[in-house]
Amino acid sequence: MKEKEAYDRLVGNGVRPSVQRLAIMEYLLTHATHPTVDEVYQALNSSIPTLSRTTVYNTLRLLSENHAAQMITIDDHHVCYDGNTKPHVHFLCRECGKLMDFFDEQAPHHEPRFIQGNLVDEEQLYYKGVCADCLKKQN
Repeated sequence: MKEKEAYDRLVGNGVRPSVQRLAIMEYLLTHATHPTVDEVYQALNSSIPTLSRTTVYNTLRLLSENHAAQMITIDDHHVCYDGNTKPHVHFLCRECGKLMDFFDEQAPHHEPRFIQGNLVDEEQLYYKGVCADCLKKQN
């Protein structure tokens, strides 16, 4: 089922499917963990021996540029990818580094619009703080 969804997502966003692109897109759709390039590479390397980190990096950038996935850049140390392209809020724990989705929070408006004559075509909202698990550990 996710294989068809991955194929449809690629084609629907103007990305020509290949074995590597399908595998990477399917991984993003089945792993809501906001993986990094290295995490995607490590997960798929054994099943696709010809896959390189460069291919994963280039494919994730391509998916992001074509709106098939989101590139999340909360800071210089956290560049990861999300297969969920619907507007939603992300939370980064400063203690453990976990990145999670807050679907119940109001997400930014996602349609292109003009603000003071500038075209805004992407909006992202990030919260930073300490997650519930880390707070429990502190107490």
